[in-house]
Amino acid sequence: MIVTWFRYEPGEKGPEPHVHHHHTDAFYVLEGELELMLGAERTIVAAAPGTFTAAPPNTVHTFRNASSATAIFLNMHAPSSGFGDVLRGNQNPGFDQHEPPPDGGRPFAHAVLTPREAAETLEHEASTYRILCDLPQLTAIEMTFRPEFEGVDPHTHADHADCFYVLEGQVEFDVGDEPRVAGPGTFVAAPPGSVHGFCHAGPEPIRFLNLHAPPGGFLDRLRTG
Repeated sequence: MIVTWFRYEPGEKGPEPHVHHHHTDAFYVLEGELELMLGAERTIVAAAPGTFTAAPPNTVHTFRNASSATAIFLNMHAPSSGFGDVLRGNQNPGFDQHEPPPDGGRPFAHAVLTPREAAETLEHEASTYRILCDLPQLTAIEMTFRPEFEGVDPHTHADHADCFYVLEGQVEFDVGDEPRVAGPGTFVAAPPGSVHGFCHAGPEPIRFLNLHAPPGGFLDRLRTG
């Protein structure tokens, strides 16, 4: 998976409508408003801060900033499929991006559009989980932990990457040989086999976007407590 931080100014446009055959293209709005076109019907939607959208394989999509203010958002490709080469200006003729198919591709109903307030929400004693995306290639959960939360002990995942983008508060991550304190705007990624854990680094609640690629069954464990 690759995660990219984008800033689009008013009127700035993304690529022409396209599909990916083998990976999911997803967006999480941090500031402003992002307009997306999704599905065979070319449905136009406006995504406000906290909204998660995703185009699974063979779903036509594009995006732009149609507002009068700056839009800031995260873009995720899962798996990355060489998108980093494209961003860096390197030639990658094999990148998984294609013209819309003659039949229009998958319908809008197969895309993900989850405003924060509409997310499936799981309440635990010291934490709240808002499930924003549940796809075969990617899950996204907004997690909030109150100060009484004791933290997650260091652990590994053998089959997927576990990634975090801090939204609020100070988080102490165990990564590598020593703990690191991360504030809002910090991204932390634990590839398969990497030891990682986290806890509060201050007295206030912490909130972050958590991504699993591929999912690895994490949501099943979360839903069953």
